[in-house]
Amino acid sequence: MSLTAALDSARASLMASGIQSSTISRNIAGASAAGYSRKIAVLDNLPGAGVYVASIQRAASSGLYNNVLTATSSSAKQGAIYDGLQKIASATVDDTELDQSPTAQLNALKKALQQYANAPDNTTLAQAAITSAKDMATALNQATNTVQSVREGADADMATSVANINQLLTQFDKVNNAVVRGTIAGDDVTDYLDQRDSIVSKLSQEVGVSMSIRANGDAALYTDSGVVLFDKTARTVSFTATNIYTAGTTGNAVYIDGVPVTGANSVMPLKSGKLAGLAQLRDQDSVTYQSQLDEIARGLINTFRESDQTAAALPDVPGLFTYPGAPAIPASATVSVGLAGLISVAASVDPAQGGNPNLLRDGAISGNVAYRYNTAGNAGYSARLQQLIGGMDASQPFDVTTQGKPSGSLIDFASSSTSWIENQRKTADSNVTYQKTLLDRSTAALSNVSGVNMDDEMSLMLQVERTYSASSKIISTVDQMLQSLLAAVGN
Repeated sequence: MSLTAALDSARASLMASGIQSSTISRNIAGASAAGYSRKIAVLDNLPGAGVYVASIQRAASSGLYNNVLTATSSSAKQGAIYDGLQKIASATVDDTELDQSPTAQLNALKKALQQYANAPDNTTLAQAAITSAKDMATALNQATNTVQSVREGADADMATSVANINQLLTQFDKVNNAVVRGTIAGDDVTDYLDQRDSIVSKLSQEVGVSMSIRANGDAALYTDSGVVLFDKTARTVSFTATNIYTAGTTGNAVYIDGVPVTGANSVMPLKSGKLAGLAQLRDQDSVTYQSQLDEIARGLINTFRESDQTAAALPDVPGLFTYPGAPAIPASATVSVGLAGLISVAASVDPAQGGNPNLLRDGAISGNVAYRYNTAGNAGYSARLQQLIGGMDASQPFDVTTQGKPSGSLIDFASSSTSWIENQRKTADSNVTYQKTLLDRSTAALSNVSGVNMDDEMSLMLQVERTYSASSKIISTVDQMLQSLLAAVGN
Protein backbone atom coordinates (compact mmCIF):
# COMPACT_ATOMS: atom_id res chain seq x y z
CA MET A 1 0.00 0.00 0.00
CA SER A 2 1.34 3.44 -0.90
CA LEU A 3 1.73 6.14 1.73
CA THR A 4 -0.99 8.19 0.06
CA ALA A 5 -3.42 5.29 0.08
CA ALA A 6 -2.62 4.61 3.74
CA LEU A 7 -3.19 8.26 4.57
CA ASP A 8 -6.53 8.37 2.73
CA SER A 9 -7.65 5.17 4.47
CA ALA A 10 -6.73 6.56 7.87
CA ARG A 11 -8.49 9.86 7.17
CA ALA A 12 -11.63 7.99 6.09
CA SER A 13 -11.46 5.93 9.27
CA LEU A 14 -11.18 9.09 11.37
CA MET A 15 -14.22 10.60 9.69
CA ALA A 16 -16.22 7.40 10.18
CA SER A 17 -15.15 7.23 13.84
CA GLY A 18 -16.26 10.81 14.30
CA ILE A 19 -19.72 10.05 12.95
CA GLN A 20 -19.89 6.89 15.05
CA SER A 21 -18.90 8.84 18.15
CA SER A 22 -21.54 11.48 17.37
CA THR A 23 -24.18 8.75 16.91
CA ILE A 24 -23.27 7.14 20.24
CA SER A 25 -23.48 10.52 22.00
CA ARG A 26 -26.86 11.04 20.38
CA ASN A 27 -28.05 7.68 21.72
CA ILE A 28 -26.84 8.44 25.22
CA ALA A 29 -28.59 11.83 25.17
CA GLY A 30 -31.84 10.29 23.93
CA ALA A 31 -31.80 7.20 26.14
CA SER A 32 -34.42 8.55 28.52
CA ALA A 33 -36.58 10.26 25.88
CA ALA A 34 -39.93 8.63 25.21
CA GLY A 35 -40.14 7.07 21.74
CA TYR A 36 -36.43 7.36 21.02
CA SER A 37 -34.89 4.42 19.15
CA ARG A 38 -31.22 3.56 19.10
CA LYS A 39 -29.36 4.94 16.06
CA ILE A 40 -26.77 2.86 14.23
CA ALA A 41 -24.00 4.14 11.98
CA VAL A 42 -23.81 1.59 9.17
CA LEU A 43 -20.24 1.23 7.88
CA ASP A 44 -19.09 0.20 4.39
CA ASN A 45 -15.86 0.38 2.45
CA LEU A 46 -14.64 0.99 -1.07
CA PRO A 47 -11.41 -0.41 -2.54
CA GLY A 48 -8.71 2.21 -2.23
CA ALA A 49 -10.99 4.65 -0.37
CA GLY A 50 -11.33 2.95 2.98
CA VAL A 51 -14.25 2.73 5.35
CA TYR A 52 -17.13 5.21 5.39
CA VAL A 53 -20.58 5.64 7.00
CA ALA A 54 -23.06 4.49 4.38
CA SER A 55 -26.16 5.52 6.36
CA ILE A 56 -27.66 6.16 9.77
CA GLN A 57 -30.32 3.63 10.60
CA ARG A 58 -32.38 3.00 13.70
CA ALA A 59 -32.94 -0.21 15.60
CA ALA A 60 -36.56 -1.20 15.05
CA SER A 61 -38.95 -4.14 14.72
CA SER A 62 -42.13 -3.62 12.75
CA GLY A 63 -43.65 -6.78 14.20
CA LEU A 64 -43.06 -5.78 17.82
CA TYR A 65 -44.15 -2.22 17.09
CA ASN A 66 -47.44 -3.47 15.62
CA ASN A 67 -47.93 -5.63 18.73
CA VAL A 68 -47.53 -2.52 20.89
CA LEU A 69 -50.06 -0.62 18.77
CA THR A 70 -52.59 -3.46 19.01
CA ALA A 71 -52.13 -3.86 22.77
CA THR A 72 -52.40 -0.10 23.32
CA SER A 73 -55.69 0.11 21.40
CA SER A 74 -57.19 -2.91 23.13
CA SER A 75 -56.16 -1.66 26.56
CA ALA A 76 -57.64 1.80 25.88
CA LYS A 77 -60.95 0.29 24.78
CA GLN A 78 -61.33 -1.93 27.83
CA GLY A 79 -60.27 0.90 30.11
CA ALA A 80 -63.00 3.19 28.77
CA ILE A 81 -65.64 0.50 29.21
CA TYR A 82 -64.52 -0.37 32.72
CA ASP A 83 -64.43 3.25 33.90
CA GLY A 84 -68.02 3.81 32.76
CA LEU A 85 -69.37 0.56 34.21
CA GLN A 86 -67.55 1.29 37.46
CA LYS A 87 -69.38 4.62 37.78
CA ILE A 88 -72.75 2.97 37.14
CA ALA A 89 -72.15 0.04 39.47
CA SER A 90 -70.73 2.22 42.24
CA ALA A 91 -73.83 4.42 42.25
CA THR A 92 -76.50 1.75 41.75
CA VAL A 93 -75.11 -1.51 43.17
CA ASP A 94 -72.15 -0.88 45.48
CA ASP A 95 -73.70 1.70 47.82
CA THR A 96 -73.55 -0.44 50.95
CA GLU A 97 -74.36 2.41 53.35
CA LEU A 98 -77.60 3.58 51.73
CA ASP A 99 -78.34 0.23 50.06
CA GLN A 100 -79.73 1.89 46.95
CA SER A 101 -79.60 -1.14 44.64
CA PRO A 102 -82.96 -2.08 43.09
CA THR A 103 -82.76 -5.55 44.67
CA ALA A 104 -82.20 -4.13 48.14
CA GLN A 105 -85.01 -1.63 47.70
CA LEU A 106 -87.41 -4.33 46.53
CA ASN A 107 -86.60 -6.49 49.54
CA ALA A 108 -87.07 -3.50 51.83
CA LEU A 109 -90.46 -2.76 50.24
CA LYS A 110 -91.55 -6.36 50.60
CA LYS A 111 -90.56 -6.35 54.27
CA ALA A 112 -92.46 -3.10 54.88
CA LEU A 113 -95.56 -4.58 53.22
CA GLN A 114 -95.32 -7.70 55.37
CA GLN A 115 -95.12 -5.63 58.54
CA TYR A 116 -98.09 -3.56 57.43
CA ALA A 117 -100.05 -6.69 56.54
CA ASN A 118 -99.49 -8.02 60.08
CA ALA A 119 -101.05 -4.85 61.53
CA PRO A 120 -103.22 -3.31 58.78
CA ASP A 121 -104.79 -0.86 61.22
CA ASN A 122 -101.42 0.68 62.08
CA THR A 123 -101.09 4.00 60.28
CA THR A 124 -97.40 4.29 61.14
CA LEU A 125 -96.67 1.02 59.35
CA ALA A 126 -98.78 2.20 56.42
CA GLN A 127 -96.67 5.34 56.18
CA ALA A 128 -93.49 3.26 56.45
CA ALA A 129 -94.62 1.13 53.50
CA ILE A 130 -95.29 4.25 51.44
CA THR A 131 -91.87 5.65 52.38
CA SER A 132 -90.25 2.40 51.25
CA ALA A 133 -92.14 2.61 47.96
CA LYS A 134 -90.93 6.17 47.47
CA ASP A 135 -87.38 5.04 48.17
CA MET A 136 -87.83 2.36 45.51
CA ALA A 137 -89.01 4.88 42.93
CA THR A 138 -86.26 7.33 43.88
CA ALA A 139 -83.62 4.62 43.52
CA LEU A 140 -84.80 3.90 39.97
CA ASN A 141 -84.96 7.61 39.15
CA GLN A 142 -81.43 8.17 40.43
CA ALA A 143 -80.10 5.06 38.70
CA THR A 144 -81.51 6.38 35.43
CA ASN A 145 -79.84 9.75 36.04
CA THR A 146 -76.54 7.97 36.71
CA VAL A 147 -76.74 5.89 33.55
CA GLN A 148 -77.58 8.91 31.40
CA SER A 149 -74.83 10.92 33.06
CA VAL A 150 -72.34 8.20 32.12
CA ARG A 151 -73.65 8.29 28.55
CA GLU A 152 -73.25 12.08 28.47
CA GLY A 153 -69.71 11.72 29.76
CA ALA A 154 -68.89 9.08 27.17
CA ASP A 155 -70.30 11.30 24.42
CA ALA A 156 -68.19 14.25 25.59
CA ASP A 157 -65.10 12.03 25.74
CA MET A 158 -65.83 10.84 22.20
CA ALA A 159 -65.80 14.46 21.04
CA THR A 160 -62.45 14.96 22.77
CA SER A 161 -61.09 11.77 21.23
CA VAL A 162 -62.13 12.87 17.73
CA ALA A 163 -60.43 16.23 18.26
CA ASN A 164 -57.26 14.44 19.38
CA ILE A 165 -57.35 12.16 16.32
CA ASN A 166 -57.64 15.09 13.92
CA GLN A 167 -54.80 16.91 15.68
CA LEU A 168 -52.56 13.84 15.56
CA LEU A 169 -53.33 13.28 11.87
CA THR A 170 -52.29 16.88 11.15
CA GLN A 171 -48.99 16.28 12.98
CA PHE A 172 -48.55 12.99 11.15
CA ASP A 173 -48.98 14.73 7.79
CA LYS A 174 -46.15 17.16 8.52
CA VAL A 175 -43.73 14.55 9.84
CA ASN A 176 -44.53 12.07 7.08
CA ASN A 177 -43.77 14.71 4.45
CA ALA A 178 -40.45 15.39 6.17
CA VAL A 179 -39.63 11.66 6.06
CA VAL A 180 -40.41 11.45 2.34
CA ARG A 181 -38.41 14.57 1.46
CA GLY A 182 -35.46 13.47 3.58
CA THR A 183 -35.48 9.96 2.16
CA ILE A 184 -35.44 11.25 -1.41
CA ALA A 185 -32.58 13.63 -0.57
CA GLY A 186 -30.62 10.91 1.21
CA ASP A 187 -30.70 12.73 4.56
CA ASP A 188 -30.81 11.17 8.01
CA VAL A 189 -34.55 10.85 8.76
CA THR A 190 -34.34 8.57 11.79
CA ASP A 191 -35.50 11.29 14.19
CA TYR A 192 -38.50 11.96 11.95
CA LEU A 193 -39.25 8.24 11.91
CA ASP A 194 -39.22 8.24 15.73
CA GLN A 195 -41.58 11.21 15.76
CA ARG A 196 -43.89 9.50 13.29
CA ASP A 197 -43.97 6.30 15.32
CA SER A 198 -44.66 8.32 18.48
CA ILE A 199 -47.61 10.04 16.81
CA VAL A 200 -49.04 6.71 15.65
CA SER A 201 -48.60 5.30 19.16
CA LYS A 202 -50.63 8.19 20.58
CA LEU A 203 -53.18 7.70 17.82
CA SER A 204 -53.52 4.01 18.73
CA GLN A 205 -54.82 5.04 22.16
CA GLU A 206 -57.77 6.74 20.49
CA VAL A 207 -58.46 4.27 17.67
CA GLY A 208 -57.18 0.91 16.48
CA VAL A 209 -54.67 1.74 13.75
CA SER A 210 -52.17 0.08 11.43
CA MET A 211 -49.42 1.71 9.35
CA SER A 212 -48.31 0.65 5.89
CA ILE A 213 -44.88 1.80 4.61
CA ARG A 214 -44.45 2.54 0.91
CA ALA A 215 -41.78 3.89 -1.42
CA ASN A 216 -39.50 6.66 -0.10
CA GLY A 217 -40.65 6.02 3.47
CA ASP A 218 -44.19 7.26 2.76
CA ALA A 219 -46.79 5.83 5.14
CA ALA A 220 -50.54 5.23 5.04
CA LEU A 221 -52.77 4.75 8.07
CA TYR A 222 -55.85 2.55 8.37
CA THR A 223 -58.25 1.83 11.21
CA ASP A 224 -58.49 -1.74 12.49
CA SER A 225 -61.71 -2.03 10.49
CA GLY A 226 -60.00 -0.99 7.23
CA VAL A 227 -61.11 2.64 6.93
CA VAL A 228 -58.42 4.98 5.55
CA LEU A 229 -57.16 7.52 8.08
CA PHE A 230 -54.26 8.86 6.06
CA ASP A 231 -53.19 8.32 2.46
CA LYS A 232 -51.15 11.22 1.06
CA THR A 233 -53.49 13.48 3.04
CA ALA A 234 -55.27 13.20 6.38
CA ARG A 235 -58.89 12.10 6.25
CA THR A 236 -61.44 14.13 8.20
CA VAL A 237 -62.83 12.53 11.37
CA SER A 238 -66.13 14.16 12.33
CA PHE A 239 -68.54 13.88 15.22
CA THR A 240 -71.41 15.99 16.53
CA ALA A 241 -71.72 15.80 20.30
CA THR A 242 -75.07 15.38 22.06
CA ASN A 243 -75.07 17.52 25.21
CA ILE A 244 -78.11 16.12 27.01
CA TYR A 245 -79.05 12.45 27.24
CA THR A 246 -82.31 10.83 28.19
CA ALA A 247 -83.11 7.14 28.06
CA GLY A 248 -84.48 7.50 24.54
CA THR A 249 -81.57 9.49 23.15
CA THR A 250 -79.47 7.89 20.41
CA GLY A 251 -75.96 9.28 20.21
CA ASN A 252 -74.48 10.46 16.93
CA ALA A 253 -72.04 8.34 14.98
CA VAL A 254 -68.38 9.09 14.36
CA TYR A 255 -67.51 9.46 10.68
CA ILE A 256 -64.14 9.00 8.99
CA ASP A 257 -64.09 10.54 5.54
CA GLY A 258 -67.89 10.26 5.51
CA VAL A 259 -67.95 6.61 6.57
CA PRO A 260 -69.75 5.85 9.87
CA VAL A 261 -67.46 3.83 12.16
CA THR A 262 -69.62 3.75 15.32
CA GLY A 263 -73.30 3.23 15.96
CA ALA A 264 -75.89 0.76 14.73
CA ASN A 265 -75.55 1.92 11.12
CA SER A 266 -71.78 1.60 11.02
CA VAL A 267 -70.63 -0.31 7.95
CA MET A 268 -67.03 -0.63 9.15
CA PRO A 269 -67.18 -0.36 12.98
CA LEU A 270 -64.06 0.32 14.99
CA LYS A 271 -62.83 -2.69 16.94
CA SER A 272 -60.45 -1.17 19.45
CA GLY A 273 -59.18 2.09 20.87
CA LYS A 274 -60.70 4.48 23.39
CA LEU A 275 -63.23 5.71 20.83
CA ALA A 276 -64.56 2.19 20.26
CA GLY A 277 -64.81 1.60 24.02
CA LEU A 278 -66.69 4.86 24.61
CA ALA A 279 -69.09 4.07 21.77
CA GLN A 280 -69.79 0.61 23.21
CA LEU A 281 -70.34 2.09 26.66
CA ARG A 282 -72.65 4.83 25.36
CA ASP A 283 -74.64 2.81 22.83
CA GLN A 284 -74.67 -0.74 24.20
CA ASP A 285 -73.69 -1.51 27.80
CA SER A 286 -75.34 1.49 29.47
CA VAL A 287 -78.40 1.20 27.21
CA THR A 288 -78.83 -2.46 28.17
CA TYR A 289 -78.64 -1.65 31.87
CA GLN A 290 -81.12 1.20 31.41
CA SER A 291 -83.54 -1.22 29.75
CA GLN A 292 -83.20 -3.51 32.77
CA LEU A 293 -84.05 -0.62 35.09
CA ASP A 294 -87.03 0.20 32.87
CA GLU A 295 -88.23 -3.40 33.09
CA ILE A 296 -87.99 -3.30 36.90
CA ALA A 297 -90.11 -0.15 36.85
CA ARG A 298 -92.61 -1.78 34.50
CA GLY A 299 -92.70 -4.84 36.73
CA LEU A 300 -93.50 -2.66 39.74
CA ILE A 301 -96.38 -0.94 37.99
CA ASN A 302 -97.69 -4.31 36.82
CA THR A 303 -97.33 -5.94 40.26
CA PHE A 304 -99.10 -3.12 42.11
CA ARG A 305 -101.78 -2.46 39.50
CA GLU A 306 -105.41 -2.34 40.56
CA SER A 307 -108.21 -4.37 39.01
CA ASP A 308 -111.91 -3.58 38.73
CA GLN A 309 -113.75 -5.10 41.72
CA THR A 310 -117.20 -4.65 40.18
CA ALA A 311 -118.92 -6.33 37.26
CA ALA A 312 -118.07 -3.43 34.94
CA ALA A 313 -114.90 -5.18 33.70
CA LEU A 314 -112.90 -1.96 33.60
CA PRO A 315 -109.25 -2.24 32.48
CA ASP A 316 -106.50 -2.48 35.05
CA VAL A 317 -104.91 0.80 36.15
CA PRO A 318 -101.70 1.75 37.97
CA GLY A 319 -101.94 1.59 41.75
CA LEU A 320 -99.17 2.37 44.23
CA PHE A 321 -96.69 3.07 41.42
CA THR A 322 -97.67 5.30 38.54
CA TYR A 323 -96.12 7.14 35.60
CA PRO A 324 -97.06 9.87 33.09
CA GLY A 325 -98.71 7.31 30.78
CA ALA A 326 -101.38 6.39 33.36
CA PRO A 327 -104.11 5.14 33.44
CA ALA A 328 -102.79 2.72 30.81
CA ILE A 329 -100.67 -0.20 31.99
CA PRO A 330 -97.33 -0.58 30.11
CA ALA A 331 -97.28 -3.49 27.66
CA SER A 332 -96.22 -6.82 29.16
CA ALA A 333 -92.63 -8.05 28.64
CA THR A 334 -91.78 -4.97 26.59
CA VAL A 335 -89.30 -2.30 27.58
CA SER A 336 -90.93 1.07 28.07
CA VAL A 337 -87.92 3.25 27.36
CA GLY A 338 -87.10 5.66 30.19
CA LEU A 339 -89.82 4.36 32.52
CA ALA A 340 -87.38 3.98 35.43
CA GLY A 341 -86.75 7.71 35.34
CA LEU A 342 -90.47 8.54 35.31
CA ILE A 343 -91.94 6.12 37.85
CA SER A 344 -93.31 7.61 41.07
CA VAL A 345 -95.61 6.84 43.97
CA ALA A 346 -99.22 7.94 43.49
CA ALA A 347 -99.89 11.25 45.21
CA SER A 348 -103.19 9.92 46.62
CA VAL A 349 -101.32 7.59 49.01
CA ASP A 350 -98.40 9.87 49.85
CA PRO A 351 -98.87 11.72 53.15
CA ALA A 352 -96.28 14.28 52.08
CA GLN A 353 -98.65 15.25 49.25
CA GLY A 354 -101.79 15.11 51.37
CA GLY A 355 -102.56 11.53 50.43
CA ASN A 356 -103.99 8.67 52.51
CA PRO A 357 -101.49 5.78 53.03
CA ASN A 358 -104.35 3.42 53.98
CA LEU A 359 -105.43 3.38 50.34
CA LEU A 360 -102.61 0.90 49.83
CA ARG A 361 -104.61 -1.47 52.04
CA ASP A 362 -108.07 -0.52 50.77
CA GLY A 363 -107.54 0.11 47.06
CA ALA A 364 -109.05 2.76 44.76
CA ILE A 365 -105.72 4.60 44.68
CA SER A 366 -106.71 5.94 41.28
CA GLY A 367 -109.74 7.58 42.83
CA ASN A 368 -112.27 5.31 41.11
CA VAL A 369 -114.31 3.40 43.71
CA ALA A 370 -114.72 0.53 41.24
CA TYR A 371 -111.15 -0.46 42.15
CA ARG A 372 -111.81 -0.53 45.91
CA TYR A 373 -110.86 -3.88 47.51
CA ASN A 374 -111.83 -3.17 51.13
CA THR A 375 -115.48 -2.48 50.36
CA ALA A 376 -116.53 -2.98 53.99
CA GLY A 377 -114.01 -0.43 55.27
CA ASN A 378 -112.60 -2.94 57.76
CA ALA A 379 -109.52 -1.52 59.54
CA GLY A 380 -108.17 -5.05 59.95
CA TYR A 381 -108.44 -5.87 56.24
CA SER A 382 -105.17 -7.37 54.96
CA ALA A 383 -106.17 -9.41 51.91
CA ARG A 384 -105.04 -6.72 49.45
CA LEU A 385 -101.67 -6.36 51.18
CA GLN A 386 -101.16 -10.13 51.10
CA GLN A 387 -102.06 -10.10 47.43
CA LEU A 388 -99.40 -7.46 46.74
CA ILE A 389 -96.79 -9.43 48.66
CA GLY A 390 -97.69 -12.52 46.66
CA GLY A 391 -97.47 -10.50 43.48
CA MET A 392 -93.89 -9.55 44.26
CA ASP A 393 -93.04 -13.27 44.47
CA ALA A 394 -95.14 -14.28 41.47
CA SER A 395 -93.48 -15.09 38.17
CA GLN A 396 -93.96 -12.68 35.28
CA PRO A 397 -92.34 -12.33 31.84
CA PHE A 398 -89.66 -9.76 31.04
CA ASP A 399 -88.29 -8.47 27.77
CA VAL A 400 -85.61 -10.93 26.63
CA THR A 401 -83.62 -8.17 24.89
CA THR A 402 -82.61 -6.78 28.28
CA GLN A 403 -80.31 -9.78 28.89
CA GLY A 404 -81.85 -10.24 32.34
CA LYS A 405 -83.88 -13.21 33.52
CA PRO A 406 -86.64 -13.72 30.94
CA SER A 407 -89.21 -14.82 33.52
CA GLY A 408 -89.43 -14.97 37.28
CA SER A 409 -90.35 -12.79 40.21
CA LEU A 410 -89.61 -9.07 40.19
CA ILE A 411 -86.88 -9.58 42.78
CA ASP A 412 -85.39 -12.40 40.67
CA PHE A 413 -85.18 -10.11 37.66
CA ALA A 414 -83.64 -7.30 39.71
CA SER A 415 -81.07 -9.74 41.04
CA SER A 416 -80.24 -10.90 37.52
CA SER A 417 -79.77 -7.25 36.54
CA THR A 418 -77.33 -6.75 39.40
CA SER A 419 -75.48 -9.91 38.37
CA TRP A 420 -75.33 -8.67 34.78
CA ILE A 421 -73.76 -5.29 35.59
CA GLU A 422 -71.34 -6.95 38.01
CA ASN A 423 -70.34 -9.53 35.41
CA GLN A 424 -69.84 -6.83 32.77
CA ARG A 425 -67.69 -4.83 35.14
CA LYS A 426 -65.68 -7.86 36.21
CA THR A 427 -65.12 -8.90 32.60
CA ALA A 428 -63.97 -5.40 31.65
CA ASP A 429 -61.66 -5.29 34.68
CA SER A 430 -60.13 -8.65 33.75
CA ASN A 431 -59.69 -7.50 30.17
CA VAL A 432 -58.02 -4.29 31.31
CA THR A 433 -55.59 -6.25 33.48
CA TYR A 434 -54.82 -8.69 30.67
CA GLN A 435 -54.36 -6.02 28.02
CA LYS A 436 -52.14 -3.91 30.28
CA THR A 437 -49.98 -6.95 31.00
CA LEU A 438 -49.78 -7.69 27.29
CA LEU A 439 -48.92 -4.04 26.59
CA ASP A 440 -46.18 -4.02 29.23
CA ARG A 441 -44.61 -7.16 27.79
CA SER A 442 -44.87 -5.93 24.20
CA THR A 443 -43.37 -2.58 25.17
CA ALA A 444 -40.54 -4.30 27.03
CA ALA A 445 -39.82 -6.56 24.05
CA LEU A 446 -39.73 -3.57 21.69
CA SER A 447 -37.52 -1.66 24.10
CA ASN A 448 -35.04 -4.55 24.17
CA VAL A 449 -34.74 -4.29 20.41
CA SER A 450 -34.91 -0.55 19.79
CA GLY A 451 -34.04 0.99 23.14
CA VAL A 452 -30.67 2.33 24.25
CA ASN A 453 -28.54 0.16 26.53
CA MET A 454 -26.03 2.42 28.25
CA ASP A 455 -23.55 -0.41 28.86
CA ASP A 456 -23.57 -1.34 25.18
CA GLU A 457 -23.13 2.28 24.12
CA MET A 458 -20.17 2.82 26.45
CA SER A 459 -18.56 -0.40 25.24
CA LEU A 460 -19.01 0.70 21.63
CA MET A 461 -17.62 4.11 22.48
CA LEU A 462 -14.41 2.47 23.76
CA GLN A 463 -14.10 0.52 20.51
CA VAL A 464 -14.56 3.69 18.47
CA GLU A 465 -11.96 5.48 20.58
CA ARG A 466 -9.46 2.67 19.94
CA THR A 467 -10.19 2.84 16.22
CA TYR A 468 -9.75 6.62 16.33
CA SER A 469 -6.42 6.24 18.15
CA ALA A 470 -5.23 3.63 15.66
CA SER A 471 -6.18 5.83 12.71
CA SER A 472 -4.45 8.80 14.31
CA LYS A 473 -1.35 6.69 14.87
CA ILE A 474 -1.33 5.69 11.20
CA ILE A 475 -1.58 9.32 10.11
CA SER A 476 1.21 10.25 12.51
CA THR A 477 3.38 7.43 11.23
CA VAL A 478 2.73 8.29 7.58
CA ASP A 479 3.55 11.91 8.35
CA GLN A 480 6.88 10.90 9.86
CA MET A 481 7.65 8.67 6.91
CA LEU A 482 6.84 11.46 4.47
CA GLN A 483 9.02 13.88 6.38
CA SER A 484 11.90 11.38 6.35
CA LEU A 485 11.36 10.81 2.61
CA LEU A 486 11.41 14.54 1.87
CA ALA A 487 14.46 15.00 4.00
CA ALA A 488 16.27 12.19 2.13
CA VAL A 489 15.30 13.65 -1.26
CA GLY A 490 16.45 17.09 -0.16
CA ASN A 491 19.88 15.77 0.76
